[in-house]
Amino acid sequence: MNNENDQENIRTPLPKKKKNEMFGVADQLLGGSRVNVNCEDGKTRLARIPRARRKRRKLSRIKSGDLLIISPWEIQDEKADVLFKYKYHQAKDLSRKNLIPAEIDVF
Repeated sequence: MNNENDQENIRTPLPKKKKNEMFGVADQLLGGSRVNVNCEDGKTRLARIPRARRKRRKLSRIKSGDLLIISPWEIQDEKADVLFKYKYHQAKDLSRKNLIPAEIDVF
């Protein structure tokens, strides 16, 4: 089998626009499971890692520059929840396929 075919069959989650999800790039880690995120709509939001997601070690290890899927709060638009963290190779692949908006595409 070909490694390229194996990698193409791996599904990478994308933000669901109907559920008000979007791409964001982690800007600054603030501690207390909080991070500043530059979003695809041009806003900077304070995002939190929800308790259920913190228990998963991979999501709690967010670094500055990581590509994330966030969901802005309906009540306070300047805040959001982190839903998913992409690995570096996943972010590069999305960038290569032009799926990341140009405003936040640093990959």
